[in-house]
Amino acid sequence: MRLPDFVRPLGQRLMPHHRWLLLGLWLLVQAACLLKTHGPHFANDSDRYLEYADMLARYGHYRFPADPTDTFVYEHGQRYLTYIWFQAFWLWLGTGWWGIALGQIAVSGLAATALYDAVRRLAGGALGANAVAPALAAALFVLWPDVQHFNTYLLTESLFISLSVLCCWAFVRARTGGWPAMLLLLGLLGLTTLARPNGFVLPAAAALAGWAALWQRGGRARHLAWGAAGAAVLALPLLLWALNHQLQSFFLVETYARGELMFGTQVWAVHPTSPLALPPAGMGQVGRVAWFAAHNPGFLLRLMLGKLLVFFGSVKPYYSLSHRLLSVLVLWPLYGLAVRAAFRRQAVWLPARVLLLAVPLLQAAVVMLTVDDWDVRFLAPVLPFVFALASLSISNEQ
Repeated sequence: MRLPDFVRPLGQRLMPHHRWLLLGLWLLVQAACLLKTHGPHFANDSDRYLEYADMLARYGHYRFPADPTDTFVYEHGQRYLTYIWFQAFWLWLGTGWWGIALGQIAVSGLAATALYDAVRRLAGGALGANAVAPALAAALFVLWPDVQHFNTYLLTESLFISLSVLCCWAFVRARTGGWPAMLLLLGLLGLTTLARPNGFVLPAAAALAGWAALWQRGGRARHLAWGAAGAAVLALPLLLWALNHQLQSFFLVETYARGELMFGTQVWAVHPTSPLALPPAGMGQVGRVAWFAAHNPGFLLRLMLGKLLVFFGSVKPYYSLSHRLLSVLVLWPLYGLAVRAAFRRQAVWLPARVLLLAVPLLQAAVVMLTVDDWDVRFLAPVLPFVFALASLSISNEQ
């Protein structure tokens, strides 16, 4: 996609100063977010994280309540350990909620810089015409409200978004950075995996991208690629066990039965045309889902397609008119540009294209398996990957 002729002179005048402009925009956006929420914002799930983090800050470990059956906070918290320890660190320092929020803002700023550098490397590393792609990707990341407004929330979203972007940067850097860069990538992938139940999306996408890198090399590397594929098949039972463990505190089949496209609401819900068959008691979550799918295939297919459209559409009825217009007029075209960049041969390093495409698709699969929320907390982490691909598509035409 070529930029309009009337935009080019303005871009040529601003480009020498674009990094300072991005810094200024980032500072203004963070100040606006803090003003909007009047500082750190306590939201619906914040108490679960803060209760666990406070115990870690005070005692160094979780202290169970007197009731031995009251283990939900501990068990649920095991799926958010990176974020809980992040909170505990700031609480241990005595900075309170403000320390957590400012820490999230700082890491988000680091992620913006990392996204710029990753896209710059993929666009060729030049500071001339190729600076269009990193500048555009970073600008979208900084200015997109669904991404930045989480920085002041005492929720996992901000840190998870930042860690996801840092994983992308580390993967691109690992191409030429040797073992130190590879170790950094592995460390970031580990932190991201433990940040949220769907944190496995990043290592899964990185594994697919690594497989693509082996395949692209040809020769003996392709034998390694086939061996890795075989090992993945053999490890499938272990992966299903891990998935079943991650889903222990979720009630997937119950949301299926309610036909919910967004958790906790019947808005746009899918209704069955005949009574649904429900799995018997005593089965694990993965088994229950498989049983439900086998006995209600048509209904589950309609339900999952509905979730997919709601997830990527970003026009939920709770959104303001301006939010929905932003999605239709800006985000939807960005999707098209991202898909175009993902499938253009030799335009961008193949493993990076696989990674940038796999993250949104795997996250969409997670939403189809579970359920979307009424807000943007599941879409926001994949938007930086869309921004990167779309920016690369525009840059390649300049």
